[in-house]
Amino acid sequence: MDTPTHTTAFPTFREALQVWTRIGLLSFGGPAAQIALMHREVVEERRWVSDARFLHALNFCMLLPGPEATQLATYLGWLMHGVKGGIAAGLLFLLPGIAVMMVLSLIYATLGNVPVVAALFFGLKCAVLVVVVEALIRVGRRALKGAVPWLVAALAFVALFAFDVPFPIVVLTAALVGYLLPQAFAGAGHGAAKDGPPALLDAVLVTDPDRPQRMAGTAKRAGLVAVALWVWPVAMLMGAGTFGDIAWFFSKMAVVTFGGAYAVLAYVAQEAVEGYGWLTASEMLAGLGLAETTPGPLILVLQFVGFLAGYRDSGVLGGFAGALLTVWVTFAPCFAWIFLGAPYVERLHGAARLKGALAGVTAAVVGVIANLAVWFGLRVVFERVEPVAIGPMRLGLPDPLSLVPDALALTALAAVCLFVLHLGLVRTLAVTAAAGFAARTVLGF
Repeated sequence: MDTPTHTTAFPTFREALQVWTRIGLLSFGGPAAQIALMHREVVEERRWVSDARFLHALNFCMLLPGPEATQLATYLGWLMHGVKGGIAAGLLFLLPGIAVMMVLSLIYATLGNVPVVAALFFGLKCAVLVVVVEALIRVGRRALKGAVPWLVAALAFVALFAFDVPFPIVVLTAALVGYLLPQAFAGAGHGAAKDGPPALLDAVLVTDPDRPQRMAGTAKRAGLVAVALWVWPVAMLMGAGTFGDIAWFFSKMAVVTFGGAYAVLAYVAQEAVEGYGWLTASEMLAGLGLAETTPGPLILVLQFVGFLAGYRDSGVLGGFAGALLTVWVTFAPCFAWIFLGAPYVERLHGAARLKGALAGVTAAVVGVIANLAVWFGLRVVFERVEPVAIGPMRLGLPDPLSLVPDALALTALAAVCLFVLHLGLVRTLAVTAAAGFAARTVLGF
């Protein structure tokens, strides 16, 4: 059951492992839904971390290249249990999705697209849309305190949805506004839940404020090790045909993937399809569909690309090698960024202008989540969404005749389960997954 589990004792490493495992297994639907899930688990239900500290960590992760939800899990794990906690949280967030994507990539490469698998995940995709909306409500309620944060969120949404402004520009502009006007964001994202106990980590830091600084040395060493582990295979495989290309290409992606997978999918597709010839455009879309309906970050679509590249070079074993190499050079940098940067961000937790800059990013994140909700919702409920140019604007508008009735019905079912019946995340996902499977296999929609 998804019931609150407030405790008064700081969680042990073993207790944290259980929660990070749960989050990893349930992390469907891309960064917005994953961040919402993490917030539900560690802020709302367990009160391990306060809203302010959660948003402080999230804002820093939004400024980094790579999957922000993975880095947020690593950051929170490090805050709670040091380097071992960060490694455990990051790996447990990733491993379920990596395992599922590996199996689905193998099935796709050897047997083609499997309708039964697609049917099973169809209902999950509809439920994920509702989870994203819930994330929008939760984060917006805490981040938008005052006219300026509301304005930043609205402009971020319009910039992304209507004008296709690059994600880094949106985030950096919001950070600049917050830095220049820290007082306008002073009320955003504060402290403990209403009528709830204080956050456990924050209570520990009140009595032991030097704790993050004592952990900084170990974190720095772990960050440097992560950099070495990332660079080593790239250097070793330079010029080694397909696998050298995989190591180099996806290492570049790890450095420039600001804004998550959607921000670089067009570039990846163009290079992987037209430049390297690893797969076709339709196969790239199939990989994106698999990544959208499996746990873990959406950037795992790169694992699918790496699998097909290796598979076409050296068969099944080559596929596994290509996928693992892609995962390695994509995610090793995530641990490096967090372990090298988080101690400095924690040291400046009370700095007014830094708090203003990060609060500005949080306000922009509300617009980002709103854009994701609209983007994802249109593609769940409609089969065709076409770009329409109106002056300088470029809008993705659905074809009304392409409405998918069972997707709309399942989305409504998920909304009722989550918002009206309060079944919780696990039961909502189970109900909609079962209903989607029945709709596509038994009823034949």
